Amino acid sequence: MERKTKQIMVGGVAIGGGAPLAIQSMANTKTTDAEATLCQLHRLKEAGCHVARLTVPDEKAARAFGHIRRDSPLPLVADIHFDYKAAIWAAEEGADKVRINPGNIGSDEKVGEVVRACRKQGIPIRIGVNGGSLEKDILRKYGAPTAEALVESAMSHVEKLHRWDFDDICISLKSSDVKINIAAYRLMAEKTDYPLHLGVTEAGTRYMGTLKSAAAFGALLLDGIGDTLRVSLTADPVREVYAAKDILKALGLNREGATLVSCPTCGRTQVDLIPIAEEVEQRLSGLKSRITVAVMGCAVNGPGEARQADLGVACGNGEGLLFSKGEILCKVPAREIADALAKEVSRLTGEQI
Repeated sequence: MERKTKQIMVGGVAIGGGAPLAIQSMANTKTTDAEATLCQLHRLKEAGCHVARLTVPDEKAARAFGHIRRDSPLPLVADIHFDYKAAIWAAEEGADKVRINPGNIGSDEKVGEVVRACRKQGIPIRIGVNGGSLEKDILRKYGAPTAEALVESAMSHVEKLHRWDFDDICISLKSSDVKINIAAYRLMAEKTDYPLHLGVTEAGTRYMGTLKSAAAFGALLLDGIGDTLRVSLTADPVREVYAAKDILKALGLNREGATLVSCPTCGRTQVDLIPIAEEVEQRLSGLKSRITVAVMGCAVNGPGEARQADLGVACGNGEGLLFSKGEILCKVPAREIADALAKEVSRLTGEQI
């Protein structure tokens, strides 16, 4: 069941309120290196990112943020820790959203200064709670960064923003523990209708980080919880975007791109299917159109899956039977399967791959 939430706007991207899930990432360049940062932002845009975040630790970074924002292909979020003035400077320099961490931003008066700056610029605030930087009094109360501790921290900061008559809010509650992460978001979803930004913090490298994120996002998104997300990886940020898109494809929630269906192979397979499937997947990786392609290895499930997909191949002895929209097109030798599928994808979508 879809959770009904308020909607915020991050630049031209709507989050919550029934809007499509927005994929986010964070640049790992120095914000003061505008050229390198803009280069990475263009790569993120090309990969399918919708919103990007930049760290803004000081005034120098804030001024560079402004230069980057003017030329950025994506809406930009200013990531603020410790120095509330950096949030004010970033807002003045054109940030589309400001993210603050309640565990380290400072007093209520400092929060009020940030609120005034964001209200003046008409931009939202993301309350970003992290298991590694909870307030000391909350940690003492719970003894560890539990789901309840994360939610209490977030709600206390929501109340701070409410005291300043501000409700243009998004919330994230990130733990590196998948079970705690899921429990925190579920509890938060019961307490508020603000849009939720999903993420597993410090998830790990590309392989394990993607698995942990998929486990958490799958449980939450299929419960209707989550309005925007970031897959946090110790990797090139572009890999975060591809991982997010793949997770959404696996859940049937993607709004663009190709979905590949392929069998695991077994003793019945009579072609070398693994390299064929890998080549097809690689060719489909940059596709914008929504399309499902099946690459199947034998006659048990192959014809059925191939017919159900927009485009598919069911392999036999050294060859494959090509299907398009459920209809048989032709037989092709195994060595020509990837090329034949790519040609038919281009015909169906109008995109060259």
